[in-house]
Amino acid sequence: MADRPSSRVVSLDALRGFDMFWILSGEVFFISLFRLFDLPFFDALSRQLEHSTWSGFTFYDLIFPLFIFITGASLPFSLTKRLDRGESRMELYKHIVKRTVLLYVFGLLYNGLLNFDPQHLRYTGVLHRIGISYFFASLILMNVRSLKRQVMVTAGILLGYWVLLLLIPVPGFGRYVITPEGNLVGWIDRLLLPGSFCCRPYAPFGDNEGILSYLPAVASCMLGVFAGSWLKSSETPARKCKGLMAAGAALLGIALVWNFVFPINKLIWTSSYVLFAGGWSVLLLCLFYWLIDVKGYQKWAFPFVVIGMNPITIYLVAELFDFGVIVNIYSHAFMNNLGSWKDVYFNLNMILVKWLFVYFLYRQKIFLKV
Repeated sequence: MADRPSSRVVSLDALRGFDMFWILSGEVFFISLFRLFDLPFFDALSRQLEHSTWSGFTFYDLIFPLFIFITGASLPFSLTKRLDRGESRMELYKHIVKRTVLLYVFGLLYNGLLNFDPQHLRYTGVLHRIGISYFFASLILMNVRSLKRQVMVTAGILLGYWVLLLLIPVPGFGRYVITPEGNLVGWIDRLLLPGSFCCRPYAPFGDNEGILSYLPAVASCMLGVFAGSWLKSSETPARKCKGLMAAGAALLGIALVWNFVFPINKLIWTSSYVLFAGGWSVLLLCLFYWLIDVKGYQKWAFPFVVIGMNPITIYLVAELFDFGVIVNIYSHAFMNNLGSWKDVYFNLNMILVKWLFVYFLYRQKIFLKV
């Protein structure tokens, strides 16, 4: 545990908190609210808060790659800054390895490590992917200092992933089969990945954070590195925003074209998905940066900043502890009388209680530094 760093790009913390908000019951609250209105418009909004069943893209498909993107965007403000100060590269390597290992162990804890059931334990997941993506993006940033070469490495990762799926046949299905049961990513999981898979309906065929799809996730992190490096540059705020908007639009355009031959698909983290999610991530970062760091409108973002300062903490605690117990303590006497509004009330209070927990940590200047 450590004090909050004295200087940060507030928009990054706010965007990270905005992202975490949807994981911490935000999507459940809005789905329960939308269902009160039996109208096609609200049904469509509800579907945006659920993952795509296979190929396609919804708002909720953006949440995970956005977090990985923000992880990358933070690296130029931390890792590069320490390199520029002349800190020991060996110490930085130790820090990177330590952080990666901790994230992987926290991921195992989230998945039920303390159940002591290795046969049914899930050995990959959200925190695992964040850790591995951070690890390789950090190594690229430390050892490939030229921006042009970093872009080439990232492009090579995305193209290489596509080529692997194009050329390597899956027994019984053949080459380049982008179906739940016939894709190369799922086949490798079934062949090499022990334990249980997540998530339905894809789980029988592979894990949605499977082994091979870690590769393009590194590119998701590198897109964040490029955005963070641009924000850290000496360009004017207006030019930074124009650059982010242009980059976001370009990524979306390339992704939509690539989608014709390599479908946008979160479950196997296709290269077109990386670019499409990356495009929206860049545009969101531009919006938050302009409003918060340039125009100075920070008060509205404070609730998100509080979450964004302790994202791993609340993510873990929310899984290991049932915050619903607290809600039930002060609501059990009347909650059942709310009728169709019961779920809305409960989910709203779940958000409030979780936020108050991280707000307490914020007020005490306690921040979990992985």
